[in-house]
Amino acid sequence: MRRVAVVGIGKTAFGAFAHRDLRSLALEAISQALTDANVLPAQVEAFYLGNFAGPSFTGQNHLAPYVGLATGLTRGVPCTRIEDACASGGVALFQAWQAVASGALDLVLVGGVEKMTSQPTPKVAEILSGAGDMSGEGRAGATFPALFAMIARRHMHEFGTTREDLAAIAVKNHANGARNPLAQMRKVITLEQALAGKPVADPLTVYDCSLVSDGAAAVVLAPLDRAREFTSRFSVIRGIAQTSDGVALDAKDDITFFSAVRSAGKCAYEMAGLGPRDIQFAELHDCFTIAEAIASEDLGFTGRGEGGRFASAGCSAINGRLPINTSGGLKSKGHPVGATGTGQICDVIQQLRGDAGDRQVARHRIGLAQNLGGSGATCVVTVLEAA
Repeated sequence: MRRVAVVGIGKTAFGAFAHRDLRSLALEAISQALTDANVLPAQVEAFYLGNFAGPSFTGQNHLAPYVGLATGLTRGVPCTRIEDACASGGVALFQAWQAVASGALDLVLVGGVEKMTSQPTPKVAEILSGAGDMSGEGRAGATFPALFAMIARRHMHEFGTTREDLAAIAVKNHANGARNPLAQMRKVITLEQALAGKPVADPLTVYDCSLVSDGAAAVVLAPLDRAREFTSRFSVIRGIAQTSDGVALDAKDDITFFSAVRSAGKCAYEMAGLGPRDIQFAELHDCFTIAEAIASEDLGFTGRGEGGRFASAGCSAINGRLPINTSGGLKSKGHPVGATGTGQICDVIQQLRGDAGDRQVARHRIGLAQNLGGSGATCVVTVLEAA
């Protein structure tokens, strides 16, 4: 297998854009990524697009060629849409990495896009619930806030995690997002505000839940031995893995951890020849604050049950021992589902390049991105290193 580099990145602002359609968002991010990579559309050999529910949100099917050909890709180039719930963007990256690492292709474009605000919030919740088990959880009326609320309650029961611990994650991520010019919610909040937020599903409040967002992100991959043909600002994919688990919560033996995150992390670390102690910063999938806490544990950054207290102690702040979600995370930056995985890669690479401005971390040689689908049914973990 060949080593693979990310030679270009591009990302739109995340937010609610009433006058933007899905394709225009995707084209903006892709144009940025190609320009950043010094690659022409005619040089791209394949296109993978992460998208969860474009047809449900916008009515448009067949999204990969719909977007791909509009970017100027050569007719005949394969364009493939990837759907794996909130991990769609990460899985698209994994598929593209396989194509380049195997030697089948050299220059591959990866995009992620979602246009969620074209539907009212109750409809969005209904569409998102389709990433769960519709034969059981869906029939019972459970939405993802309800499912992650159950996870949070069990974690509190088992390990003594408190609402203050979860609120500390929200406060940290909002503080980071307030410094991110592309974030949807650039709003600093206090611990008191987070605790007093409007209840969504006990114990989660509105400040524990990610946002309904529009947005897109894109990256360009090339073999490492060709990266300097395009740019001197490339980053190396040291390790990457995708793993899966059961979709329904009741299919899991223990809902206080995600086996897919553990196994993907283990595989990515082994490929990279690194361990949790080597990671200098991370973008974790905080669809809910409890998800960041558990991912911190599953990836070996903290001990079992200590993820919430890790944040409360300031360990995951920008100036902490292991900065987490310096972008603001899904909580503040936004969560346009299909774009989240590729967006995380862009955020990590921004740090690796030293381009994160007020959010720049001091140690930024090796970073990690973790993209989760559903309530832990799919996970992609990527370890990246600065060139």
